[in-house]
Amino acid sequence: MSITLDTSSVLEVLRPVQDPEIRQSLVDLNMIRNVKISEVGKVSFTLVLTTPACPLREFIVEDCTKAVRQLPGVQDVSVEVTAETPQQKNTLPDVRGIDGVKNIVAISSGKGGVGKSTVAVNVAVALAQVGAKVGLIDADIYGPNAPTMLGLESAQVMVRESSQGEVLEPAFNHGVKLVSMGFLIDKDQPVIWRGPMLNGVIRQFLYQAQWGELDYLIVDMPPGTGDAQLTLTQAVPMAGAVIVTTPQNVALLDSRKGLKMFQQLGVPVLGIVENMSYFIPPDRPDKQYDIFGSGGGAKTSQELQVPLLGCVPLEIALREGGDRGSPIVVANPDSASAQALVAIAQQIAAKVSVAALSS
Repeated sequence: MSITLDTSSVLEVLRPVQDPEIRQSLVDLNMIRNVKISEVGKVSFTLVLTTPACPLREFIVEDCTKAVRQLPGVQDVSVEVTAETPQQKNTLPDVRGIDGVKNIVAISSGKGGVGKSTVAVNVAVALAQVGAKVGLIDADIYGPNAPTMLGLESAQVMVRESSQGEVLEPAFNHGVKLVSMGFLIDKDQPVIWRGPMLNGVIRQFLYQAQWGELDYLIVDMPPGTGDAQLTLTQAVPMAGAVIVTTPQNVALLDSRKGLKMFQQLGVPVLGIVENMSYFIPPDRPDKQYDIFGSGGGAKTSQELQVPLLGCVPLEIALREGGDRGSPIVVANPDSASAQALVAIAQQIAAKVSVAALSS
């Protein structure tokens, strides 16, 4: 039986092609749209991915192209790629989401000094670089560093009155909207607060900021398992949490506690990021030194049965970029640490999409 080159035959030949993460047919997921066929045998269609940061984008396009080329009469295949990030479903009746915000992801750690803020800032910027709409909450009220790392140290969050009360206008740089306690206090002013006051300001950052439409709201958490973590998980539906650690044992021991806390609170743990995995000296880029040990993140992820999202090397340029407000994914995108952080951002986005479409 001869096959007619039409929309139905194109969709039929694409039906076996699956999204590698979700493992369902692209056609069944409505990810193939706007199929057009010219008189000279050119087939064009739109591939709608579940995140602009899809790590397997090129592979999916290649699989689609190969499938369509099997049809008789096809002379050329053109694929336009766009993305529609799915919104996390809220299954908690007593928890309300944030209008316009699709997915909230916490970047957390068991202890301080492991580079959690560096990971949070670079993940946010990496997602924005591929076209996602991204916001960042610096929830480390006692030690807010995100303004410095995003080049917004001298910026201010505007507070204005509206019909709903006070509204915060986030600062903006590198494609990321940011609110932070650092905008509301003097540079050297300590925050000496008990839990209820911290709870109030985090809720203000969540609900009173003018976030607009966001695909991802990244929350840079303070270290530990205290008031800020409880406030966040009880205030809004969470797409997931990422645990940042270094390879050394003391960091890994604390990271396990942080990971277990999120699991006990019903928040999906998207995976572990091992930061400072090894040191790359700038004068010997072919060398690497395991200053803080090695393999700890991989071992912990296996033991706790959560993914290892990636390992970020320790480079001087990574620290320098954070200090001067130019994240490494912007300042030196070809560096090993930038490439690792971009890959981690892609993994986070992919897992958030899978969870949203599977729930």
